[in-house]
Amino acid sequence: MTALKDRLIARIARTGPISVADYMSTCLLDPEHGYYATRDPLGAGGDFTTAPEISQMFGECLGLALAQCWIDRGRPDPFHLVELGPGRGVLMADMLRATARIPGFHEAMRLYLIEASGPLRAIQQRRLQGYGATWLRALSGLPDDAPLFLIANEFLDALPIRQFVRAGGGWRERQIGVSDGALAFGLGGPVLPEALACRLTDTDEGQVVELCLPALALVGDIARRIARAGGVAVLIDYGGGRSLGDTLQAVRRHAPAPVLACPGEADLTAHVDFGAIARAARAVPGVRVTVMTPQGRLLERLGITARAERLAQGLQGAALQSHIAAHRRLTHPDEMGTLFKAIALCREDAAPVPPGFDI
Repeated sequence: MTALKDRLIARIARTGPISVADYMSTCLLDPEHGYYATRDPLGAGGDFTTAPEISQMFGECLGLALAQCWIDRGRPDPFHLVELGPGRGVLMADMLRATARIPGFHEAMRLYLIEASGPLRAIQQRRLQGYGATWLRALSGLPDDAPLFLIANEFLDALPIRQFVRAGGGWRERQIGVSDGALAFGLGGPVLPEALACRLTDTDEGQVVELCLPALALVGDIARRIARAGGVAVLIDYGGGRSLGDTLQAVRRHAPAPVLACPGEADLTAHVDFGAIARAARAVPGVRVTVMTPQGRLLERLGITARAERLAQGLQGAALQSHIAAHRRLTHPDEMGTLFKAIALCREDAAPVPPGFDI
């Protein structure tokens, strides 16, 4: 039994069952035993691999797309270039390399990395030396004095969710308690969350709907910043147009793990409800939200195949096969191409829609 599991069991014994959101927050961010507070979780030696780690093409395409957004909006100087949850800094490093020759872009940017993990922040600092980056623990610390150009890849899926089970004309919240000395799922009493009032018309008895209030608050903050000062935000994650079903999952050593088995030693994520994200952004006057776009389609529109063909010219043998496999993994419908989605936020003005997206 892990130290964090012991602490959770003792806490529940004292104060009663906790929400799924409380469980996720504790497992991921506990300062002493939390998953992100204690390790580098990425790559072959970690627990999972993200798109930037698969190929440099991912970051190159997105970097050039954000730079085009900057150009389309009059090359503002200064502007804030921000990444939420930068992992090991690979995505930002690839974006910065791809945009190095765009006149004025690096000179005008003020680079901010939003990162709560100490181990990951140390890796980012080594990788991004020389760019004058500033690290913040939360977006709330970002100055609101310049246009915002923001990227978030696989960030929203790790924000804590609450789960509700449809029960008659209302809901019961899924909770975590203790049974026979072990953590176990259970249900709380009847509740009527205002945020789920609209879901009574499209759910049936016993179905699960997930609600990620931190994601909605964050997107609202991003949208308000863009409405005031301009800019673009691109959000990429796995999920769909609405929440339906239990999508909470744990991953350890690149394989699924029981959600309650090893608190603090496995990554916990849930599918992103892009419909709710879009509604939160559209609630801010003056903000446009693009159509949710599959990752594969977005990358193809941004020119990833042409870039793949160019890079392939200098490869052969195993290196070439690995490169081809990486392109397929990022874009093919049977791989990440349709599981992962993207939306973009921008201001309602005369500037073009962000490249690769539709309104």
